[in-house]
Amino acid sequence: MSTADIATPPNAAGSNAPQALAVPSGTPPVVEVKGLWSVFGKGSEAFAVHQDLEFTVQRGEMLSLVGGSGTGKTVLLRQILGLARPARGTVTVLGRPASEMGREGAASRVGMLFQHGALFSAFNVLDNVAFALREQGTLPDDLVRDAALVKLQMVGLKPEHASRMPADLSGGMVKRVALARALIMDPPLLLLDEPTAGLDPSSADEFCALLRELHAALGLTMVMVTHDLDTLFALSTRVAVLADKKVVVTGPPTEVARFKHPFVEQFFMGERGQRAMAPLAGLPEQPPAAPMQTSKDA
Repeated sequence: MSTADIATPPNAAGSNAPQALAVPSGTPPVVEVKGLWSVFGKGSEAFAVHQDLEFTVQRGEMLSLVGGSGTGKTVLLRQILGLARPARGTVTVLGRPASEMGREGAASRVGMLFQHGALFSAFNVLDNVAFALREQGTLPDDLVRDAALVKLQMVGLKPEHASRMPADLSGGMVKRVALARALIMDPPLLLLDEPTAGLDPSSADEFCALLRELHAALGLTMVMVTHDLDTLFALSTRVAVLADKKVVVTGPPTEVARFKHPFVEQFFMGERGQRAMAPLAGLPEQPPAAPMQTSKDA
């Protein structure tokens, strides 16, 4: 597959742009997708969402997947989690086939933050956070409780919140509880599906700041699906654009925004895109096209 891979020098996107964590050269990727086909339906009704799709996620990155409706962004997250298998090609996570994670315990390797939190409505906050660790059955309950309280503190919640039920939480608190649950097993990889969906601008900014702090403090690698441009520019060290059933371009957000493709231009160059990009580096309202390099490694 031929995919445009835009390269920029460090900090070229502006001093406020998030930075990937430094890792030794030659470190294997956390996620590697090769020759992936995602096919739905059978026989004459079969249709492909992805064809020969390829990309990698390096350790310490915060990679955002963007694309129009029906481009299979959530399908990719499910395949990385090992919840769905491609019709063809491979998905490797932390050096192992993603399909093996269901047998070995995906929660210890990959944390998942769902779009609307997906908390268990019958469990209180503490039991939601502790669920995966408790299900493992290897630790006494007092240690499980302590671990859950630590994770709640990490996401900015207090011990008194532990006894609350999900119905009593604000949207921002639901996101924080769901994030604590995703981190309870200390996974090196965190997947996020629309992490700021449903939040007001102030709460979204606070949640993005929290994710940046955790990324730096825990050495997390993050893969995120988002339609929100403010969130994308606040969190992404790199963006992968899904279009034409493949990844058409990857690179730093401000450079991908200049890539000549109908979806990219529609997504990034509208009024909202211009407004989101401007604070990063004093960018002009009509940024000029940047030179690109072509690479087979997305």
